[in-house]
Amino acid sequence: MTKKFQIVQRVYWEDTDAGGVVYYANYLKFMERCRTEWLRELGVNQRQLRLERRLQFAVANVAVDFLLPAVLDDEITVTAELQRLGGATIEFKQTIWRADVQLIDAGTRVACLDADSLKPRAIPKDLFTEWRHG
Repeated sequence: MTKKFQIVQRVYWEDTDAGGVVYYANYLKFMERCRTEWLRELGVNQRQLRLERRLQFAVANVAVDFLLPAVLDDEITVTAELQRLGGATIEFKQTIWRADVQLIDAGTRVACLDADSLKPRAIPKDLFTEWRHG
């Protein structure tokens, strides 16, 4: 299992406010993309999970410290590091960097949900085992 995962992204105009600084909510998008790519790296297809197993993931909590801003054309590295697997939740430490300068420090808790009722559902044991020991 990849407990720490990272992706590199470029900051585009669409990510910024009128001053060319990344709009604060867009950091959440960057972090979401990193977690999604982490799942993809593990061989987990979220569309298949939803269609075949009737489960999906949703952010239950996020706490973000905005240390420094990213700006237009920055190349940023976004990380997701598995901190804890619970019965129905996954906790990540997430960071965003520009070269060796940390811009964001965050914690994200993601819940496993039943795709039909949107109520919490235990993470299936086969996924849990793969993530714990893979």
